[in-house]
Amino acid sequence: MRRTLMLLGGARHQVPAIEAAKRLGLRTVLCDYLPDNPGQHVADVFYQESTTDREKMLEVACREHIDGIISFGSDAALPSAGYVAESLGLPTNSLASINTLSNKYLFRPYLAEHGFNCPKAVSFSAEKDGSSVLALCSGMRFPVILKPTDSSGSKGVTVIAEPEIAGYDAAIAAAREFSRNGILLCEEYIERGYPHVIGGDIFVTDGRVRFWGLMDAVRDESIGGLVPVGEAFPSGLPTDQAVLLKREVQGLVTSLGLRFGEMNLEVIMGRDGKPYIIELGGRAGGNLIPQQLQDVSGINLTEASVRCAMGDEDVDVDFDPLSGEGAPIATLVPHARESGLFAGLDIDPALDRYVYRSEIFAKEGDHVERLVNGSKSLGILFLRFPDASTMRRLLAKAPQLVNVRVH
Repeated sequence: MRRTLMLLGGARHQVPAIEAAKRLGLRTVLCDYLPDNPGQHVADVFYQESTTDREKMLEVACREHIDGIISFGSDAALPSAGYVAESLGLPTNSLASINTLSNKYLFRPYLAEHGFNCPKAVSFSAEKDGSSVLALCSGMRFPVILKPTDSSGSKGVTVIAEPEIAGYDAAIAAAREFSRNGILLCEEYIERGYPHVIGGDIFVTDGRVRFWGLMDAVRDESIGGLVPVGEAFPSGLPTDQAVLLKREVQGLVTSLGLRFGEMNLEVIMGRDGKPYIIELGGRAGGNLIPQQLQDVSGINLTEASVRCAMGDEDVDVDFDPLSGEGAPIATLVPHARESGLFAGLDIDPALDRYVYRSEIFAKEGDHVERLVNGSKSLGILFLRFPDASTMRRLLAKAPQLVNVRVH
């Protein structure tokens, strides 16, 4: 009989994991609460169930006699995957470490208590009002950032410039909308010493980071600059700062006892020269980052993730951007700057000549919304450049070179 992999989530960016599992000869069991998820048409078995219901996921896992479980590219389902795996003795990172990474109200104190660089932060109930939260934040430097503690893609994130109650009230309301656990976080804003947030994915085997997919996050400052609208490889981070960053990340992986898997990273190099780990997600990055890094490195990270979930950690994923490997490859997320009906996408010829693949999710006439978080993206453009300097020059002008028409 074929071995069975259970996958939590069948969204567009999760389908490659189902396809990889099938290429490896595995039987696939998919769970997703959405009735129109595309993954159900690829998987062998589909259950329309909430992936955050860990007891239901355990029930399905037992019924299907699974040999492995993965939450590919989904933060929300990670604790369920860890719970099922620990309950059945399947390959997993510890549920305690998964919970720490998945909840910022646990992650920030963990960083501070274990000696990692961390901004001053405080967590609180989403039911609190602006006045009480302002008091909790006494002594913090402004600006501050207020956010949910269990969401991703910059959902519900607000920068508060001044200590005013009205600003806190509005930010709490925005964060509450995307909070499942009812716990919010306010933390000091870290001023960047290096101009870009460092994003991308790493891959861990046997407790060591073997793959370093460090990239510069591309932001559109015309819409606030909070939501990533692309990733550029290689990062332009100076070598000495990259060494510090890698040391901090490996230290955290070791401290948490993380054994294996692809993990999404977000790090800010502060003006003090220190690396601040903002996120270490226990899953592959969104916006097709695994596919981008496969194009960069030639290593199929999605397949490696599936194999590790099935207990095979003998995967060759060694890749280090400091060694000079990999072509200058970037992604851009076409996005609307105002809501309306999608009327088409215009790409300036200066940039279009470097597009080698595109996936546009919106169709003409679809209602599209202004990009306020990662869920509002309209597709992905993949670009290959002749050199890093050309890439950086054009990406700096990307908001002017890629235009989503709406009416």
